[in-house]
Amino acid sequence: MQPSIPVTRRRPLVTARLILALVLFAGVLPAQSQAELAIARGSGATSVGLSQPMGDPSDWTYTLKPGESFDQVARELLKSSASASRLANYNNLSSPSSVNAGEQIRIPVAWLKQRPEPARVQGVSGHAQIRSAGTGTLRRITSGQQIMAGDTVVTHDGSVTVELADGSTIRINPGSSVVFNRLSRYGRSGMTDTRVRLERGGVSNRIRPMIEGGARFEIETPSAIAAVRGTAFALQADRDGSHLQVTEGRVAFGPPNDVRDIPAGYGASLKRGGRETMEILRLPPAPKTEALPETINSMPTSLAWQGNGARRYRVDIVDQETGHWVRREQTSKTSLDLGGLANGKYQVQVASLMDDGTSGMPANVVFQVDLSARAAELLEPADQAQVDSDRPVFQWRYQGDSEKARVEIATDSSFTNVVASSDWSDQESATPNTSLKPGEFHWRVVTEAGGNSVATSETRMLTVNGTLAPVNVISANYIDRQVRIFWESNEDASGYLLQLSEDPSFEDVIKEATVDNTTAALRLIPGRRYFVRLRAKTEGPIVGRWGPGRELYVE
Repeated sequence: MQPSIPVTRRRPLVTARLILALVLFAGVLPAQSQAELAIARGSGATSVGLSQPMGDPSDWTYTLKPGESFDQVARELLKSSASASRLANYNNLSSPSSVNAGEQIRIPVAWLKQRPEPARVQGVSGHAQIRSAGTGTLRRITSGQQIMAGDTVVTHDGSVTVELADGSTIRINPGSSVVFNRLSRYGRSGMTDTRVRLERGGVSNRIRPMIEGGARFEIETPSAIAAVRGTAFALQADRDGSHLQVTEGRVAFGPPNDVRDIPAGYGASLKRGGRETMEILRLPPAPKTEALPETINSMPTSLAWQGNGARRYRVDIVDQETGHWVRREQTSKTSLDLGGLANGKYQVQVASLMDDGTSGMPANVVFQVDLSARAAELLEPADQAQVDSDRPVFQWRYQGDSEKARVEIATDSSFTNVVASSDWSDQESATPNTSLKPGEFHWRVVTEAGGNSVATSETRMLTVNGTLAPVNVISANYIDRQVRIFWESNEDASGYLLQLSEDPSFEDVIKEATVDNTTAALRLIPGRRYFVRLRAKTEGPIVGRWGPGRELYVE
């Protein structure tokens, strides 16, 4: 038995709110595929059907400003096909010049000039691409990039947030393909006309309240069309039919000839066959969330909620400023770790998931992350320390929460000449990413928290005695019982120490000699195996490292 809800049945052409006209075709989508769009925020409604495009909206009213004339307004706002005299007749004006500042003019929206108004990419995470309508080529999409009418955004394992001309946002799910068919604005009216086709996947939209009369936001899927002005709802289209969940306002839903109003808190499924097979259900209530501080100054922190019998929950974390998805997760637990969030303001939506994947009413939690980095405590090496390694290990201790750090090494105390550093890491030790030449250096640890808070430790001095790089044997040439070997040159070496042994571990050295150049001749006993290795020498305290042993054999 269907639940008792305030459902209003509507007949064709008698609608004052938004209508979703859904025409279901057998075999349009594969059995496993599902196109989803979650649509939010608008104002008002207009009747619309898939087989019949939206009719011309009602008039837009313009108020004359001081210094403006009727003819001037007509020239600036009207298409070339709509003249000032035609507008005067439409407003029953016998003398257009008598219209004064503060008086209003009715202008049919169809007469207004339209101009292209590109959208802008607000944020990208993961792998996503854009196909240009002009060239047809796919390329990686980037934050700040413009989207023109006809362009297609394709997401793979990533998501994309798009801002429209009126400030509305569209969040495109991973695994989606979205075509921006129309992106235009009606002159100075502030009204926009946005038409999008969701080919596969899903989107979530936050549509700003629209100016009554002509503004339009319309999404088409392979099986449905949705025109949005003033509500929040989710819609999925698959092979079985269309499925609706309303979280704010009311949505008129059904086939073009028999739509019904579905209020917030309810969902409806329309299977193939029309209204007779429509099922209406109450959505699971929003989970009750535990209180969070308005501002989070330390991590780790988690958001918890009370279970309501659901097996799984869906959690969306959205950047409050840009509307960009930060994270979407499904969990069987009743809490979520908020670690890893950068400083900023966020909205978290928690909703129960039914067994068929339908989401319930969302609980909304808004909070701000404001982490501050603190200067790390330096441990090793000690100040004024001397080390032999050209890549010494640096150690420190964090003093704050959720911090990461890197070591910076410079030849001057002001760090204008940083010669080496380590990668950013949450560990408390690191080695520089490049070898240090012998000499004196200054080093410090830079910590970062929340993505934009940075602190710097004290500075310490370090002397690197240094080691020379290992010397590798390049080749060995055999002539009778003699073998001549050649090795790499080291520009910092004053000579090379050569060792010969019958033991690959060189525990028993047969011969040791200092050689000035990079070659030497050795006379060996036939039938025995020998090993040779070298290291560079200097006149100072710098020590060379032994290169790998090279096997020698004379038959």
